[in-house]
Amino acid sequence: MNVVEEKIDDLNAVLRVKITAEDYAEKVDQTLKDYRKQANMPGFRPGKTPMGLIKKKYGKAVLAEELNKAVNESLHNFITSNNINVLGNPLPKEDEEVKGDFENPTDFEFAYEIGISPEFKLSLTEKSKFDYLSVKIDDEMLDKEVDNLARRYGSLHPEEAVGDKDMVMGEFADTEGELKNNSTISMEFVEHAATKKKLVGAKAGDVIKLDPRNVSKGDKDLAAMLGVGEEFVGDVGKKYEFTISEIKRMVPAAVDQALFDKIFGEGNIKSEKELRAKIQEDLTKMFANDSDRLFNQAIVDELVAKTKIKFPEAFLKRWILASAKEEVTPDQIDADFENYKKSLTWQLIQNKIIKENEIKVEPEEAVNYTKGILVNQFAQYGMPAPEEAELETQARNVLGNQEEANRIYDNLYNEKIMLYFKNTVKLNEKSLPYDKFVEQAYAQK
Repeated sequence: MNVVEEKIDDLNAVLRVKITAEDYAEKVDQTLKDYRKQANMPGFRPGKTPMGLIKKKYGKAVLAEELNKAVNESLHNFITSNNINVLGNPLPKEDEEVKGDFENPTDFEFAYEIGISPEFKLSLTEKSKFDYLSVKIDDEMLDKEVDNLARRYGSLHPEEAVGDKDMVMGEFADTEGELKNNSTISMEFVEHAATKKKLVGAKAGDVIKLDPRNVSKGDKDLAAMLGVGEEFVGDVGKKYEFTISEIKRMVPAAVDQALFDKIFGEGNIKSEKELRAKIQEDLTKMFANDSDRLFNQAIVDELVAKTKIKFPEAFLKRWILASAKEEVTPDQIDADFENYKKSLTWQLIQNKIIKENEIKVEPEEAVNYTKGILVNQFAQYGMPAPEEAELETQARNVLGNQEEANRIYDNLYNEKIMLYFKNTVKLNEKSLPYDKFVEQAYAQK
C-alpha cells in the first residue's frame, strides 16, 4: 500500500491510495474460504460448494470490503505518521472514479480529498483583561433569606379578614353556573391592583366578582385554579364569582435555636450571626457557577471574534452534508455555515490550548469526578452514599457508557481550561447587586 499527498493549497489536499493485489489477495481468499465452509447451497453438501460459485456470489462484495479496510487503514496511518491535522474525515474525490477492475482485480487507486486545519495564533495573553462578575451579598439579601427560611418553616393560622399576603380559600364559579372549582388565591402574588383592593379586608362568606386571570400567573396556573385542561383556557370567560370559605396567614417561625437545629442539625448553628454567615457561604457557592460561566463566555466570545482562521469551506460543506445524521440540504448548510465556523473555531482554540499547555485528564480523575456526581445524586434523594468499593464500581459503570464518559471528560477539560483562563488573564472583579447580576447571567444564556 502506498499513499501520495498532492497539495492543492494550504487548506486542501488529495491523498492517492495505491493498493496492489499483494495487499488484499490473501485476505480475500481466506474470507472466501470461510464463506465456503459455511455455505449451504442447493445441490451441494455443506462446505463442499465449488469455489467458483462462491467467488461468483460473494467475490465482489468481499473484495470491496477488504479494499475499504485497506484504504481506511492506509489513510489513518499516513495522516497520523505525517502529523496532518485534518478537519472532518477524508472524502472520496468527487470528479474521479476508482482506478481498477473489479472483474479482474489487480492494482487499485483511490483518491480522497482532505481539509487541513489551519495554523493560527491566539490573542490571549497575560495582558488580556476580563470582567469577573459576582453577586454582592449585602444585609438586605441576607435579611430576605432569613425571612424566607422563617416563612418556609412557619405555620398557617386562620384569620377573619384578608390581608395582602394571606392565602384565601374558596370556590370559583362562572356567572352562568357551568363551572365550579375549589381553589386558593395567594394574595402575595396578585399583581392586579383593582382586584387586590377588592379582596383585602374581605371575610369568609363574602362573594367577590373578578376575572380569574387577574389572580393567576399564566395559562398553566389559570387552568389549575379553575380545574380545566390547559388547552381550554382560551375559552375561559372573564366573569366569575369567588366565594371565600377560609382565610389563612403564614406566621413565620421564630428565628431561634429550635429553627437552627431543625434546618442544620442540632448544635451546628448557634446564633443568627452564624446563620447569616452560613447563608452567605451557601449563596456564594451557588452563584460561583454563574460567575464562572459569564467569565468563560466573555473569553470564548472574544477569542472566537478575534482569532482569524481560514477554512477549506467547500470541503467542510461537503463533509457536513455527507456526515449529517438527519437529512439536510446544501441551502440549509449555507444558511447556518457562519455559526458552524464559529463553533469549529472554538473547537480548534480549545484543542490548541490543551495541546500547548499539556492539559490532560487522567482516568482516575474521571472516576473521582463521577463518584462526586453520584454522591450528590444520593444526597438529593436523602440517601447515604454507598461504601467506597461499591461507589467506585458504580462510577466505572457510568464511565463504561461512551456518551456519559465523553460528557464527563468534556466537563473536566472545560474546568481545566477555565483554570488556565483564570491563571492567564487579568481579572477585573466586579460585585453587582443581585438583580443586575441576574440580568447579565440571563442576557448571555
